[in-house]
Amino acid sequence: MNEPNTDPAGCSILLTGGAGFLGLAIVKELLAPGCPVTFSLLRIFDIIPYSGPEEERIESVTSDVRDAAAVTLACRGIDVVIHSAAIVDWGTRPVEEVYAVNYTGTENVVRACLEMGVKHLVCTSSLDAIYAGKPLVNIDENIPYPEKHPNMYCRSKFLAEKLVLETNGKPVSTTTNLKLPTFPPSQTSAPSPVSLTTCVLRPADVYGPADPFHIGSLISMAKGGFYVRLGNGTSLSQHVFVGNIAWAHILAIQALITGNNAVAGKAYFITDGPPSNFFKFFDAIVEGAGYRIRPKNIWIPRKIAFAMGAMAEFFALLIRPVKKYNPKFSRFAVLYTCSDFTFTSAKAARDFGFVSKYTKEEAFGATVKYYRLR
Repeated sequence: MNEPNTDPAGCSILLTGGAGFLGLAIVKELLAPGCPVTFSLLRIFDIIPYSGPEEERIESVTSDVRDAAAVTLACRGIDVVIHSAAIVDWGTRPVEEVYAVNYTGTENVVRACLEMGVKHLVCTSSLDAIYAGKPLVNIDENIPYPEKHPNMYCRSKFLAEKLVLETNGKPVSTTTNLKLPTFPPSQTSAPSPVSLTTCVLRPADVYGPADPFHIGSLISMAKGGFYVRLGNGTSLSQHVFVGNIAWAHILAIQALITGNNAVAGKAYFITDGPPSNFFKFFDAIVEGAGYRIRPKNIWIPRKIAFAMGAMAEFFALLIRPVKKYNPKFSRFAVLYTCSDFTFTSAKAARDFGFVSKYTKEEAFGATVKYYRLR
Protein backbone atom coordinates (compact mmCIF):
# COMPACT_ATOMS: atom_id res chain seq x y z
CA MET A 1 0.00 0.00 0.00
CA ASN A 2 1.23 3.50 -0.75
CA GLU A 3 2.17 5.61 2.25
CA PRO A 4 -0.06 8.67 2.71
CA ASN A 5 1.49 11.98 1.65
CA THR A 6 2.76 13.68 4.80
CA ASP A 7 4.71 16.47 3.13
CA PRO A 8 3.51 19.71 4.82
CA ALA A 9 4.16 21.60 1.58
CA GLY A 10 1.70 19.32 -0.19
CA CYS A 11 1.89 17.17 -3.30
CA SER A 12 2.81 18.00 -6.88
CA ILE A 13 -0.14 17.73 -9.28
CA LEU A 14 -0.42 17.44 -13.04
CA LEU A 15 -3.82 18.45 -14.44
CA THR A 16 -4.41 17.51 -18.07
CA GLY A 17 -7.14 19.53 -19.73
CA GLY A 18 -6.48 22.14 -17.06
CA ALA A 19 -7.29 25.09 -19.33
CA GLY A 20 -10.76 23.79 -20.20
CA PHE A 21 -14.22 24.08 -18.67
CA LEU A 22 -13.79 21.42 -15.98
CA GLY A 23 -10.05 21.94 -15.61
CA LEU A 24 -10.41 25.60 -14.62
CA ALA A 25 -13.05 24.63 -12.05
CA ILE A 26 -10.64 22.10 -10.54
CA VAL A 27 -7.94 24.78 -10.37
CA LYS A 28 -10.41 27.05 -8.55
CA GLU A 29 -11.14 24.34 -5.96
CA LEU A 30 -7.45 23.59 -5.42
CA LEU A 31 -6.80 27.28 -4.75
CA ALA A 32 -9.83 27.74 -2.48
CA PRO A 33 -9.19 28.41 1.21
CA GLY A 34 -9.46 25.24 3.27
CA CYS A 35 -8.97 22.87 0.32
CA PRO A 36 -8.18 19.46 1.85
CA VAL A 37 -5.50 18.81 -0.79
CA THR A 38 -2.45 21.02 -0.44
CA PHE A 39 0.04 21.27 -3.28
CA SER A 40 3.53 22.59 -3.87
CA LEU A 41 3.18 22.50 -7.66
CA LEU A 42 0.21 22.48 -10.02
CA ARG A 43 1.26 21.82 -13.60
CA ILE A 44 -1.45 22.63 -16.17
CA PHE A 45 -1.23 20.58 -19.38
CA ASP A 46 -3.57 21.47 -22.23
CA ILE A 47 -3.68 21.93 -25.98
CA ILE A 48 -5.06 25.45 -25.43
CA PRO A 49 -3.20 28.14 -23.44
CA TYR A 50 -3.98 28.37 -19.74
CA SER A 51 -5.94 31.51 -18.83
CA GLY A 52 -6.77 30.81 -15.20
CA PRO A 53 -5.43 32.32 -11.98
CA GLU A 54 -1.72 33.09 -11.89
CA GLU A 55 0.11 31.81 -8.84
CA GLU A 56 3.74 30.98 -8.12
CA ARG A 57 2.90 27.31 -7.58
CA ILE A 58 1.18 27.07 -10.98
CA GLU A 59 2.99 26.43 -14.24
CA SER A 60 1.49 25.64 -17.62
CA VAL A 61 2.50 23.41 -20.51
CA THR A 62 0.75 23.92 -23.85
CA SER A 63 0.84 20.53 -25.52
CA ASP A 64 -1.27 17.59 -26.66
CA VAL A 65 -1.99 14.35 -24.79
CA ARG A 66 -1.38 12.56 -28.09
CA ASP A 67 2.29 13.57 -27.74
CA ALA A 68 3.66 10.73 -25.60
CA ALA A 69 7.02 12.39 -24.97
CA ALA A 70 5.39 15.63 -23.83
CA VAL A 71 3.08 13.77 -21.47
CA THR A 72 6.00 11.81 -20.01
CA LEU A 73 8.01 14.97 -19.46
CA ALA A 74 5.03 16.65 -17.82
CA CYS A 75 4.78 13.74 -15.34
CA ARG A 76 8.34 14.22 -14.12
CA GLY A 77 8.35 15.11 -10.43
CA ILE A 78 4.59 14.61 -10.11
CA ASP A 79 2.79 12.82 -7.25
CA VAL A 80 -0.81 13.05 -8.50
CA VAL A 81 -2.24 13.20 -12.02
CA ILE A 82 -5.78 14.40 -12.70
CA HIS A 83 -6.51 13.36 -16.27
CA SER A 84 -9.45 15.38 -17.56
CA ALA A 85 -8.28 16.08 -21.13
CA ALA A 86 -10.70 14.66 -23.69
CA ILE A 87 -12.81 15.38 -26.73
CA VAL A 88 -16.47 15.53 -25.74
CA ASP A 89 -18.24 14.39 -28.88
CA TRP A 90 -21.90 13.79 -29.71
CA GLY A 91 -21.14 11.65 -32.74
CA THR A 92 -19.92 14.31 -35.15
CA ARG A 93 -16.10 14.31 -34.94
CA PRO A 94 -13.79 12.03 -36.98
CA VAL A 95 -13.53 8.68 -35.20
CA GLU A 96 -9.73 8.62 -35.55
CA GLU A 97 -9.42 11.93 -33.70
CA VAL A 98 -11.79 10.89 -30.91
CA TYR A 99 -9.96 7.60 -30.39
CA ALA A 100 -6.52 9.22 -30.49
CA VAL A 101 -7.34 11.89 -27.91
CA ASN A 102 -9.57 9.92 -25.56
CA TYR A 103 -7.94 6.51 -25.59
CA THR A 104 -4.39 6.92 -26.93
CA GLY A 105 -4.04 10.10 -24.87
CA THR A 106 -5.08 8.18 -21.76
CA GLU A 107 -2.69 5.39 -22.70
CA ASN A 108 0.11 7.98 -22.84
CA VAL A 109 -0.88 9.32 -19.41
CA VAL A 110 -0.98 5.87 -17.81
CA ARG A 111 2.36 4.89 -19.30
CA ALA A 112 3.94 8.14 -18.15
CA CYS A 113 2.58 7.65 -14.62
CA LEU A 114 4.17 4.20 -14.42
CA GLU A 115 7.47 5.34 -15.93
CA MET A 116 7.81 8.53 -13.88
CA GLY A 117 6.84 7.25 -10.44
CA VAL A 118 3.46 8.97 -10.12
CA LYS A 119 1.62 7.72 -7.04
CA HIS A 120 -2.04 8.51 -7.81
CA LEU A 121 -4.21 8.97 -10.90
CA VAL A 122 -7.78 10.31 -10.97
CA CYS A 123 -9.37 10.08 -14.41
CA THR A 124 -12.43 11.99 -15.59
CA SER A 125 -14.50 9.47 -17.50
CA SER A 126 -18.08 9.78 -18.75
CA LEU A 127 -21.50 8.22 -18.38
CA ASP A 128 -21.07 7.28 -22.02
CA ALA A 129 -18.62 4.54 -21.05
CA ILE A 130 -21.62 2.42 -20.02
CA TYR A 131 -24.15 3.84 -22.51
CA ALA A 132 -25.49 1.62 -25.29
CA GLY A 133 -28.13 3.99 -26.66
CA LYS A 134 -30.95 2.56 -24.55
CA PRO A 135 -32.64 3.89 -21.38
CA LEU A 136 -30.85 3.29 -18.08
CA VAL A 137 -33.03 3.84 -15.02
CA ASN A 138 -31.82 4.03 -11.41
CA ILE A 139 -28.58 2.24 -12.19
CA ASP A 140 -25.51 2.01 -9.96
CA GLU A 141 -21.83 1.29 -10.54
CA ASN A 142 -22.44 -2.45 -10.73
CA ILE A 143 -23.88 -2.09 -14.22
CA PRO A 144 -21.63 -3.94 -16.70
CA TYR A 145 -20.12 -2.34 -19.77
CA PRO A 146 -22.27 -2.85 -22.88
CA GLU A 147 -21.10 -5.23 -25.58
CA LYS A 148 -21.48 -2.49 -28.17
CA HIS A 149 -21.38 1.32 -27.97
CA PRO A 150 -23.33 3.67 -30.26
CA ASN A 151 -20.29 5.66 -31.40
CA MET A 152 -16.54 6.10 -30.99
CA TYR A 153 -16.88 8.64 -28.21
CA CYS A 154 -18.66 6.14 -25.97
CA ARG A 155 -16.24 3.37 -26.91
CA SER A 156 -13.16 5.54 -26.43
CA LYS A 157 -14.29 6.53 -22.93
CA PHE A 158 -14.98 2.88 -22.10
CA LEU A 159 -11.52 1.83 -23.28
CA ALA A 160 -9.82 4.67 -21.41
CA GLU A 161 -11.74 4.00 -18.20
CA LYS A 162 -11.04 0.28 -18.35
CA LEU A 163 -7.32 0.91 -18.86
CA VAL A 164 -7.11 3.27 -15.87
CA LEU A 165 -8.94 0.87 -13.56
CA GLU A 166 -6.87 -2.11 -14.67
CA THR A 167 -3.69 -0.14 -13.97
CA ASN A 168 -4.56 0.31 -10.30
CA GLY A 169 -1.97 -1.35 -8.08
CA LYS A 170 0.70 -1.70 -10.76
CA PRO A 171 4.23 -0.86 -9.56
CA VAL A 172 5.75 2.34 -10.86
CA SER A 173 9.31 2.74 -12.06
CA THR A 174 11.95 3.85 -9.58
CA THR A 175 14.33 5.17 -12.24
CA THR A 176 14.08 6.72 -15.65
CA ASN A 177 16.51 6.66 -18.54
CA LEU A 178 14.54 9.15 -20.59
CA LYS A 179 16.75 11.75 -22.23
CA LEU A 180 14.36 14.66 -21.83
CA PRO A 181 14.89 18.24 -20.67
CA THR A 182 14.11 18.69 -16.99
CA PHE A 183 12.00 21.21 -15.18
CA PRO A 184 13.74 23.40 -12.57
CA PRO A 185 15.16 21.25 -9.73
CA SER A 186 13.01 23.02 -7.13
CA GLN A 187 9.94 21.69 -8.90
CA THR A 188 10.99 18.06 -9.28
CA SER A 189 11.55 15.09 -7.03
CA ALA A 190 12.93 11.60 -7.49
CA PRO A 191 10.37 8.93 -8.43
CA SER A 192 9.28 6.78 -5.47
CA PRO A 193 9.17 2.95 -5.41
CA VAL A 194 5.41 2.64 -4.95
CA SER A 195 2.40 1.31 -6.81
CA LEU A 196 -0.02 3.50 -8.73
CA THR A 197 -3.49 3.92 -7.27
CA THR A 198 -6.27 5.00 -9.62
CA CYS A 199 -9.94 5.83 -9.66
CA VAL A 200 -12.45 7.06 -12.23
CA LEU A 201 -15.23 9.65 -11.96
CA ARG A 202 -18.26 9.55 -14.26
CA PRO A 203 -19.92 12.97 -14.11
CA ALA A 204 -23.53 13.56 -14.98
CA ASP A 205 -24.30 16.19 -17.62
CA VAL A 206 -21.99 19.06 -16.55
CA TYR A 207 -23.21 22.66 -16.63
CA GLY A 208 -22.15 26.03 -15.26
CA PRO A 209 -20.65 29.37 -16.27
CA ALA A 210 -18.88 29.17 -19.65
CA ASP A 211 -20.50 25.80 -20.42
CA PRO A 212 -19.13 24.94 -23.89
CA PHE A 213 -21.59 22.15 -24.60
CA HIS A 214 -25.23 23.14 -24.07
CA ILE A 215 -26.20 26.56 -22.81
CA GLY A 216 -24.60 28.66 -25.55
CA SER A 217 -26.39 26.70 -28.27
CA LEU A 218 -29.74 26.96 -26.49
CA ILE A 219 -29.32 30.72 -25.99
CA SER A 220 -28.46 31.11 -29.68
CA MET A 221 -31.68 29.28 -30.51
CA ALA A 222 -33.63 31.55 -28.18
CA LYS A 223 -32.06 34.66 -29.71
CA GLY A 224 -33.00 33.35 -33.17
CA GLY A 225 -36.65 33.32 -32.17
CA PHE A 226 -37.37 29.65 -32.87
CA TYR A 227 -36.73 27.46 -29.82
CA VAL A 228 -37.44 23.74 -30.17
CA ARG A 229 -36.92 20.74 -27.95
CA LEU A 230 -36.49 17.05 -28.70
CA GLY A 231 -38.74 14.24 -27.50
CA ASN A 232 -41.88 14.82 -25.47
CA GLY A 233 -40.48 16.22 -22.21
CA THR A 234 -40.84 13.03 -20.16
CA SER A 235 -37.31 11.60 -20.42
CA LEU A 236 -35.12 12.12 -17.35
CA SER A 237 -31.39 12.61 -16.98
CA GLN A 238 -28.90 13.73 -14.33
CA HIS A 239 -26.94 16.97 -14.14
CA VAL A 240 -24.02 18.25 -12.07
CA PHE A 241 -22.70 21.75 -11.50
CA VAL A 242 -19.12 22.12 -12.72
CA GLY A 243 -18.02 23.28 -9.26
CA ASN A 244 -19.44 20.14 -7.66
CA ILE A 245 -17.79 17.71 -10.08
CA ALA A 246 -14.53 19.64 -9.54
CA TRP A 247 -15.04 19.21 -5.78
CA ALA A 248 -15.55 15.47 -6.32
CA HIS A 249 -12.09 15.34 -7.94
CA ILE A 250 -10.57 17.02 -4.87
CA LEU A 251 -12.20 14.52 -2.52
CA ALA A 252 -11.12 11.58 -4.71
CA ILE A 253 -7.52 12.84 -4.68
CA GLN A 254 -7.66 13.22 -0.91
CA ALA A 255 -8.93 9.66 -0.58
CA LEU A 256 -6.10 8.21 -2.67
CA ILE A 257 -3.41 10.31 -0.98
CA THR A 258 -4.55 9.23 2.49
CA GLY A 259 -4.57 5.54 1.55
CA ASN A 260 -8.34 5.03 1.31
CA ASN A 261 -8.36 1.54 -0.22
CA ALA A 262 -12.12 1.64 -0.78
CA VAL A 263 -11.58 4.13 -3.59
CA ALA A 264 -8.58 2.64 -5.39
CA GLY A 265 -9.52 0.85 -8.60
CA LYS A 266 -13.16 2.01 -8.53
CA ALA A 267 -15.47 4.05 -10.79
CA TYR A 268 -18.04 6.51 -9.42
CA PHE A 269 -21.14 8.27 -10.76
CA ILE A 270 -21.24 11.94 -9.75
CA THR A 271 -24.43 14.01 -9.73
CA ASP A 272 -25.78 16.68 -7.38
CA GLY A 273 -29.54 16.58 -7.69
CA PRO A 274 -32.63 14.63 -8.67
CA PRO A 275 -33.26 13.68 -12.30
CA SER A 276 -35.00 16.12 -14.62
CA ASN A 277 -35.75 16.52 -18.29
CA PHE A 278 -32.71 17.80 -20.20
CA PHE A 279 -34.55 20.65 -21.93
CA LYS A 280 -36.71 21.70 -18.99
CA PHE A 281 -33.58 21.88 -16.84
CA PHE A 282 -31.75 24.19 -19.25
CA ASP A 283 -34.91 26.18 -20.14
CA ALA A 284 -34.85 27.57 -16.60
CA ILE A 285 -31.27 28.78 -17.06
CA VAL A 286 -31.96 30.32 -20.48
CA GLU A 287 -35.00 32.20 -19.19
CA GLY A 288 -33.25 33.13 -15.95
CA ALA A 289 -30.49 34.74 -18.01
CA GLY A 290 -33.10 36.99 -19.61
CA TYR A 291 -33.85 35.28 -22.92
CA ARG A 292 -37.38 34.65 -24.17
CA ILE A 293 -38.25 31.16 -25.32
CA ARG A 294 -40.47 31.33 -28.39
CA PRO A 295 -42.56 29.38 -29.26
CA LYS A 296 -43.25 28.33 -25.70
CA ASN A 297 -43.87 24.64 -26.14
CA ILE A 298 -42.64 23.03 -29.37
CA TRP A 299 -41.31 19.47 -29.09
CA ILE A 300 -40.01 17.44 -32.04
CA PRO A 301 -40.97 13.77 -31.63
CA ARG A 302 -38.01 11.46 -31.12
CA LYS A 303 -38.35 9.56 -34.42
CA ILE A 304 -38.56 12.73 -36.47
CA ALA A 305 -35.66 14.28 -34.56
CA PHE A 306 -33.55 11.17 -35.12
CA ALA A 307 -34.16 11.41 -38.88
CA MET A 308 -33.23 15.09 -38.81
CA GLY A 309 -30.04 14.27 -36.93
CA ALA A 310 -29.10 11.72 -39.58
CA MET A 311 -29.67 14.33 -42.29
CA ALA A 312 -27.50 16.87 -40.47
CA GLU A 313 -24.67 14.34 -40.18
CA PHE A 314 -24.99 13.42 -43.86
CA PHE A 315 -24.83 17.09 -44.89
CA ALA A 316 -21.72 17.58 -42.74
CA LEU A 317 -20.13 14.57 -44.43
CA LEU A 318 -20.92 15.92 -47.90
CA ILE A 319 -19.30 19.31 -47.33
CA ARG A 320 -16.33 18.02 -45.29
CA PRO A 321 -13.93 18.14 -48.29
CA VAL A 322 -14.70 21.88 -48.55
CA LYS A 323 -15.46 22.85 -44.95
CA LYS A 324 -15.11 21.00 -41.67
CA TYR A 325 -18.51 21.20 -40.02
CA ASN A 326 -19.59 19.31 -36.92
CA PRO A 327 -23.36 19.60 -36.39
CA LYS A 328 -24.50 19.71 -32.78
CA PHE A 329 -27.76 18.15 -33.92
CA SER A 330 -26.83 14.47 -34.36
CA ARG A 331 -28.49 11.09 -33.92
CA PHE A 332 -26.53 10.58 -30.73
CA ALA A 333 -27.72 13.94 -29.38
CA VAL A 334 -31.30 12.81 -29.97
CA LEU A 335 -30.77 9.46 -28.27
CA TYR A 336 -29.01 11.06 -25.35
CA THR A 337 -31.59 13.76 -24.65
CA CYS A 338 -34.65 11.60 -25.30
CA SER A 339 -33.74 8.57 -23.17
CA ASP A 340 -33.93 8.05 -19.41
CA PHE A 341 -30.50 7.95 -17.76
CA THR A 342 -30.77 8.12 -13.97
CA PHE A 343 -28.57 7.24 -10.99
CA THR A 344 -27.24 8.67 -7.71
CA SER A 345 -23.85 9.43 -6.14
CA ALA A 346 -24.50 7.17 -3.15
CA LYS A 347 -21.32 5.15 -3.69
CA ALA A 348 -19.15 8.27 -3.90
CA ALA A 349 -20.78 9.59 -0.72
CA ARG A 350 -20.10 6.32 1.07
CA ASP A 351 -16.53 5.73 -0.11
CA PHE A 352 -15.00 9.21 -0.10
CA GLY A 353 -17.59 11.51 1.43
CA PHE A 354 -18.83 13.29 -1.66
CA VAL A 355 -21.57 15.81 -1.00
CA SER A 356 -22.30 18.92 -3.04
CA LYS A 357 -20.16 21.88 -2.08
CA TYR A 358 -22.47 24.25 -3.95
CA THR A 359 -26.24 24.23 -3.46
CA LYS A 360 -28.66 24.11 -6.36
CA GLU A 361 -29.48 27.77 -5.75
CA GLU A 362 -25.81 28.79 -5.75
CA ALA A 363 -25.10 26.78 -8.92
CA PHE A 364 -28.16 28.15 -10.72
CA GLY A 365 -27.42 31.70 -9.60
CA ALA A 366 -23.78 31.63 -10.74
CA THR A 367 -24.70 30.16 -14.11
CA VAL A 368 -27.56 32.57 -14.78
CA LYS A 369 -25.43 35.55 -13.72
CA TYR A 370 -22.67 34.57 -16.15
CA TYR A 371 -25.01 34.39 -19.14
CA ARG A 372 -27.05 37.44 -18.14
CA LEU A 373 -23.90 39.57 -18.15
CA ARG A 374 -23.21 38.39 -21.71
